[in-house]
Amino acid sequence: MKKVFKSISESLFKELKSDEDVILSFSGENSQFIRFNNASVRQTGLVDDADIELKFISNNRICGGGFTISGNMEIDLARGKHEIERMRNEANELPEDPFLVLPKNLGSSNVVKEASGLKFEDSIDAILPAMSGTDFVGVLANGKMFRGNANSKGQNHWFETDTYSLDYSLVTSNHQMVKGSFSGSDWNQDEYESYVNRSKEKLSLMERKPIKIKTGDYRTWFESAAVSDFLGMFSWNGISEASLRQGCSGFGKMRHNDARLSPKFSVIEDFSPGYCPKFNSDGEVAPDELALIEAGKLKNTLISSRSAKEYGLQSNYAENGEFLRSPRMAIGNLNQNDVVKELDRGLFLSNIHYLNWSDNPGGRITGLTRYACFWVEGGEIVAPIETMRFDDSFYRFFGDQLSEVEDRLYSNPEVGTYGGRSLGATACPGILVDSFSLTL
Repeated sequence: MKKVFKSISESLFKELKSDEDVILSFSGENSQFIRFNNASVRQTGLVDDADIELKFISNNRICGGGFTISGNMEIDLARGKHEIERMRNEANELPEDPFLVLPKNLGSSNVVKEASGLKFEDSIDAILPAMSGTDFVGVLANGKMFRGNANSKGQNHWFETDTYSLDYSLVTSNHQMVKGSFSGSDWNQDEYESYVNRSKEKLSLMERKPIKIKTGDYRTWFESAAVSDFLGMFSWNGISEASLRQGCSGFGKMRHNDARLSPKFSVIEDFSPGYCPKFNSDGEVAPDELALIEAGKLKNTLISSRSAKEYGLQSNYAENGEFLRSPRMAIGNLNQNDVVKELDRGLFLSNIHYLNWSDNPGGRITGLTRYACFWVEGGEIVAPIETMRFDDSFYRFFGDQLSEVEDRLYSNPEVGTYGGRSLGATACPGILVDSFSLTL
């Protein structure tokens, strides 16, 4: 893949005129996909796929293009040349971009993450026995992923990793579900089976008759997967500097009114685990770590070079959409074994779903409880709850209502496969809050 990327980029750069630049992004994979239903293999296959995206820059104008790599160099170069000619003609019709950031050569990089992963030929035997006796539904995505970026100034970046993710549900006879997502780089059979056993324990609780609870405020435990979904909302009109400047960010109170979250709540952008490359689609390399929220105080926002130029700021080389790519939340002191006892009476939420802003400037998020969500009474799980809608502000559940934070991190991977496997993960613990609002 790397050789293909290098050959195509070098050849296409030779097609440029002296006043033209191109930034080329490469995305590819060599993956195994297996779809399971009722603890049986329903579909399996291997995917070798790669795409090229192009940004053509000339006379302060920019336009984009791209094509899927066929594996035939002659065909691929012809497609690339056709795209450059098309973009060259299109650029003549576009207005100048006042915030255009021109490419530079700030050095190249080569990162290859080796792993003792799940071998393709062993994957079914590794996964299915642990699911015996369950209605197991899920998708395994397994194998290598590649990212590259090069520009006509001579800069060249390459990132390669080997990962797996098993995104699944276990289903009861009355169609209640427990969701799991087991992922990583080095395959550990014991860890996998232990993870599945925890899902099975929840599944046995889901066999109990669901109870309806009233709307109102409840003491609540959120598992790491639920916390990850809340943090994901920060990428949507949240931690973005452009969103703050445009008045549509939930962090406006923190920027303008010095509002604070809990001193137990800290989040950084952390590229050190290698979940995704440090370089963005413009080939700019982010720092290894960037503190975003430090002990409840807004420390930094994500600033792309485009926003930096527009607002006269220093870029921290965020992606143009200024979204989180590899966030990590700080751990606390609450041990998982003590969660239900510490909760005593209230909600145990494993997952949440269908999140949206209900009041973006106020930081209010609405969504549904989903999958393994339980009512706890006297420090014991009583029964699953019927699906409920919540509507509450992160200024409460990450702020003055945050009681305890779990003492370990869990990796919650990006499991999307639409158009290709997604890179990235959110590392976060679970949290216990004193009050959380169910509204419907």
